Amino acid sequence: MGGQPPSAEGTNIEGESPRADPTIETDEATITDDAELERTLGLTGGLAIGIGTMIGAGIFVFPGLAVGRAGPAAAGSFAIGAVVALLVALPASELATAMPKSGGGYYFISRALGTLAGAVVGLSLWFGLVFATAFYLVGFGYYAVDTLAELGIAVGEGLVIPVAVLFGAGFTVLNVTGTENAAKLQNGIVALLLSILVAFLGYGGLDAVGLVGEPATPERFAPFGAMSVFTTAALVFTSYLGFAQVATVAGEMKDPGRNLPLAMVGSVLTVGLLYVVTIFVATSAFGSERLSTFGETAMVEVGRHYLGTAGAVAIVFGGLLATMSSANASVLSTSRAIYAVSKDALLPRRASRINLRYGTPHVALGMAGGPILVLTATGQVELLAEVASVLHLVMYGLICVALIALRRNEPDWYDPDFRVPGYPVVPALGAVASFVMIGFMQPASQVVGVAIMVATAGWYAYYARDVSLRGEL
Repeated sequence: MGGQPPSAEGTNIEGESPRADPTIETDEATITDDAELERTLGLTGGLAIGIGTMIGAGIFVFPGLAVGRAGPAAAGSFAIGAVVALLVALPASELATAMPKSGGGYYFISRALGTLAGAVVGLSLWFGLVFATAFYLVGFGYYAVDTLAELGIAVGEGLVIPVAVLFGAGFTVLNVTGTENAAKLQNGIVALLLSILVAFLGYGGLDAVGLVGEPATPERFAPFGAMSVFTTAALVFTSYLGFAQVATVAGEMKDPGRNLPLAMVGSVLTVGLLYVVTIFVATSAFGSERLSTFGETAMVEVGRHYLGTAGAVAIVFGGLLATMSSANASVLSTSRAIYAVSKDALLPRRASRINLRYGTPHVALGMAGGPILVLTATGQVELLAEVASVLHLVMYGLICVALIALRRNEPDWYDPDFRVPGYPVVPALGAVASFVMIGFMQPASQVVGVAIMVATAGWYAYYARDVSLRGEL
């Protein structure tokens, strides 16, 4: 097990100091003064959280948009995203086994790099997850309208946003009634999704290489040049945000030293492979120019191309499940992020109250659900996706920096169960790759991301500048 970083100190403007819960780590649970997080998640549960959060957007919302920007080379964009995610997943796994607290990246950074870095990351992570969840919900709205269209009920795109907002409210309520319910739903959805995808991609792949049906006509791999591959990688990086969610539930995992790194790396590899195959299968069906005209629900037409109406219905159903599972998992992680920040006195203590009936952080869930519904109402798919990526990439880069800081000083309490192979090259590359990726985003996304980080730094200076969280490095 990991050790205990030295306790945090100082008070915020309301006179609240960080609650350094005397945390007891046992094989069955993570026990603090006011709550007990049971260790109910095994490797399968960890993989389900990682894959379930990631698999939605990459396969069901992005192919049409990505191919419109980069042509068939969008497969390369997804591969670049997977490499960046893996470079961060390894350092994040080491830190999570040294500090298996619910809170993940925020907790690692605040303890290794100090309170300002922690506050900016923790509060930006809240907003980053809010943007990501809104993006998943808008995708869900498109699929809901497509489902009705397949059933012969044409309602038009005007209903996309109302449906998305309505379901966003529903997921928030579901998470208040307990993690167990949310996790059961998650595992079921992921199992069903993977079976639909493997069958569909298997058949589509055989067709694309000409083993069944007509062979596809080859087209230029990168019609828009090499630069487009990188800007598209920046857009689709949102598809990989799920792997770090696994670290946020480290306190609820059985044998985290083994299961955490396996769940993180395993989910990135599984999903990365599925994404690359998806783009290959989709561009073989239509060619990139035509595929890009189908927009957010392009995969429905790909399904129809290969397997007729049954294929279209399977993809519509899969898209509903996938965007639903991404949104549900993100609502859960958003509330966990707020809970961790408030426990450290960077937000009012009220935000980390636990509902006595359900044992869930209900105030934090409300603070997650409210902004999510507002952003969902904007319907700006690409902007929502990229701002979510900017805010996450800052955290990913700093996770790698935090690992290097802790390894260089190796404090007494730092005792991870898993150590990154290839140190210091892996975390250094992870940090550089994360920050470089932000440079390829659209300017509007960069501006919104930076504005949120400046605002969080301002909040820290006003509200909590006397709070010290840094472990003695």
